[in-house]
Amino acid sequence: SDNTEVFENVVEPLMWKAMDGYNVSVFCYGQTGSGKTYTMYGSNSDENPGIVRMALESMFSYIEATPEREFMLRVSFLEIYNEVIKDLLNTTSTNLKIID
Repeated sequence: SDNTEVFENVVEPLMWKAMDGYNVSVFCYGQTGSGKTYTMYGSNSDENPGIVRMALESMFSYIEATPEREFMLRVSFLEIYNEVIKDLLNTTSTNLKIID
């Protein structure tokens, strides 16, 4: 399957739940070289964007089309590799701890 198919069948329904106020997560899991990063981020061209870009574009289009409603978006991009958690939006963070 390609990234568009994954987005339309898996991510987009979750995205609409998020727009209704639910907390959602998209989690890619697999062995090294299986395509997790490509699925999330796609290629540098517009031909096959990743699911992150497709979701953000869809969400912001929806927000623009719904001016009567106020939205607050919070996102996190985390990588877990060899039991080490890294915040992909903060390059200075290293080995984050999980707090209950």
